[in-house]
Amino acid sequence: MDRWQAMRVFVKVAETESFARAARELHLSAPAVTRLVAGLEALVGARLLVRTTRSVKPTEAGARYLQDCRRILGEIAEAELAAAGHQVEPSGTLAITAPLLFGQLHVLPLVLDFLARYPEMRVRTFFVDRQVNLLDEGMDVALRIGQLPDSGLTAIQVGQMRRVVCAAPSYLEARGTPATPAALKEHRILVCQGAWASPEWRFARGQRVVVDPLLLCNTNEAAIAAAKAGHGLTRVLHYQIAPALAEGSLRIVLTDHEEAPLPVHLVYPQGRQAAAKVRAFVELAVAALRGDPLFGEPSD
Repeated sequence: MDRWQAMRVFVKVAETESFARAARELHLSAPAVTRLVAGLEALVGARLLVRTTRSVKPTEAGARYLQDCRRILGEIAEAELAAAGHQVEPSGTLAITAPLLFGQLHVLPLVLDFLARYPEMRVRTFFVDRQVNLLDEGMDVALRIGQLPDSGLTAIQVGQMRRVVCAAPSYLEARGTPATPAALKEHRILVCQGAWASPEWRFARGQRVVVDPLLLCNTNEAAIAAAKAGHGLTRVLHYQIAPALAEGSLRIVLTDHEEAPLPVHLVYPQGRQAAAKVRAFVELAVAALRGDPLFGEPSD
């Protein structure tokens, strides 16, 4: 069996949701399409497609394998073009993941710029506040804030991000501004459980404070909204309150006691061998993010 051809047929069946339509578009007979997909399923040892009364859908294993097949076929096409001396243009679908709010505020504009430059491209975003496994979840590029674990992924630092304590001016006028981390014990504390699950807030020079939160929120947006309404102090990443700082509805405190900023990286597999679509997006994103004063200068 020609594995490359079988993968190509599988992708077409999954995209058209029809064996018959895939056969027509690939100029193959219906039995040939069925045979190639069956051979591929036997090869990988898993059911890849399931027939319904109206269409054909990938199984859970098939959906994961579909992403891999698209990537592999794209890389084969790029390799052939490069070997022939042609300029390789970004093509296919690019999958990008980032933290939820960061993705909405800072990655989405980059995606729109990328699509404007490469109108034949397609992009799938996955903005979520958890660590996404790029390979398992079919992602091409991730933006990550914080220290990175050891992995085989390529990482390019694009900047750094402060962790800040903030409150509304009305709260600070009514309750006073804490001069030291220890003074937080006397204040109303608002916490996002997801981002800061530990009750211990750490500061520069080894200072640590165990906070007793008045309010526990499951999103940063909720904690920030409560702080803007004057209900207390919260601790977030600087980018999450940049609009509120600009409009004056929040003010940062304890700036002299902040821990070192967290690194911000673009992460992707395959390094220099990455697909043209990945290289093109990373080049665009690195230039834009490093030029944004919100992220500071990336450390060496």
